[in-house]
Amino acid sequence: MSQDGSEETAGITLFSKQTKKRRRKENGTGDAARQPLPSTNADSQDVEKQELPVTSNAEVAATDDAAERQAPASTSGQENAVTFRSLGISEWLDRVCKSLGMVRPTEVQRGCIPAILEGRDVLGTAHTGSGKTAAFALPILQRLAQEPYGVFALVLTPTRELAMQLADQFRALGSGMSLTDAVVIGGLDMQTQAKALAQRPHIVVATPGRLRDLLSTDTSLAEGFNRAAFLVLDEADRLLEPTFEAELRVIASHLPAQRQTLFFSATLTRSLATLQASGLRDAFLFQAYEGLETALNLREDYIFIPAKVRELYLVHMLESLEERSIRSAIVFCATCRGCHMLSLLLAELRVPSVALHSHLTQGRRLAALHRFKSGGVPILLATDVASRGLDIPTVDLVVNYELPSLPRDYVHRVGRTARAGRGGWALSLVTQYDVDLVQHIERLIGHQLEEFTLEEAQVLKGITRVYSAKREVAVKALEDESRDDKHRQLIKRKSGHQKAKRSQAAAASSP
Repeated sequence: MSQDGSEETAGITLFSKQTKKRRRKENGTGDAARQPLPSTNADSQDVEKQELPVTSNAEVAATDDAAERQAPASTSGQENAVTFRSLGISEWLDRVCKSLGMVRPTEVQRGCIPAILEGRDVLGTAHTGSGKTAAFALPILQRLAQEPYGVFALVLTPTRELAMQLADQFRALGSGMSLTDAVVIGGLDMQTQAKALAQRPHIVVATPGRLRDLLSTDTSLAEGFNRAAFLVLDEADRLLEPTFEAELRVIASHLPAQRQTLFFSATLTRSLATLQASGLRDAFLFQAYEGLETALNLREDYIFIPAKVRELYLVHMLESLEERSIRSAIVFCATCRGCHMLSLLLAELRVPSVALHSHLTQGRRLAALHRFKSGGVPILLATDVASRGLDIPTVDLVVNYELPSLPRDYVHRVGRTARAGRGGWALSLVTQYDVDLVQHIERLIGHQLEEFTLEEAQVLKGITRVYSAKREVAVKALEDESRDDKHRQLIKRKSGHQKAKRSQAAAASSP
């Protein structure tokens, strides 16, 4: 029982409720002394109104008594004795893991792999970069090797870039077998994807919208999923939001009732807790931590600045990456237009960067991500489309140019660095309008961000150059918008003409 009298959530809990939230160790960088963010009187605002993780487990645990409970792996003192073989992974798959540098299983892998191999549904929450993909991919591949057929597993994910990455990881882990896969995402040719599904690949990685469209238009493609053994929802907290409800309903109608369902996420949101309580009563729950947590090796700082000089401070930081020994950085913006404007500004200032947001074509998105991952450019400007799942080892810095509107999205953003036990740095640009939001984030993650200071005189040296570039960018943006409006109007007129011709042809052919 918890201190408030409610039952604890069943399953693995690696950190008990009594564990104190950790404080970040000071990183010896020679920076000025840091001070806590000034407080305001906004503490009375109800955090849970923003669909944040449930802090009381009574609602969840009331119908979850059957879930298994194990001793915390992190406190057993025998982590080094645990191997993939001892978890039930076959010898050939263990050799593949070793060839990829995966010698010892992580906490989420130790917790979830045996349960999946036993045939149980699983709901797993663990830090970003903790090895969740391998936690479900390895047992799926092992089961597939024993009984290979058709569409064996369907993996759903909210973003196109994450779908591509998941497929790459399945290919790497399945290199010891004749694995076939298909990636079904928006922005690419539907006919090509339909042909790939018609070949009945073993693993299908998809975004819900495009897969729903294909299954709804071709019953033969839908029949290929009748024997799927696994349904995996990666970044399940995002997929279970109302925006994906209609797509998931259609997809689930084409899947067999007798299947294993696996949910993995970095955050246990209210939707996941409700799902566990209602639909996954006998599922195995792996919960690496309570509520929201960021990686232990992550340094989390903020700069408190006036809103009107936000670009000035960002440019100063980005132009000093090399002297700070930062290999690459991701800068998060709140909107697609803001991301585009920032990319124009950096281009005008000759700061090498690429942009990634949903207003770009899929080809341009993939090209930008490839240039960044390959080291062609050191800076990726992105909206929250890049906040989940992307695993790029060279990312040493995440900058919140604009804070996310939902505090829990902060955890996903900063999770793009300090992955797999590596160190990392998250820096948030906080203005006078963001203080309440920062305090909400701090309450959710259980610790304060530390203040980071820059020498103001050094930053202001670039004010003339940056503001001149902003004026040039404003003119270019207006020209781009005018050109885009004309292009859209032209397409609309052509579409109208074609529709009218089809209507006339149909009228002429009717009796």
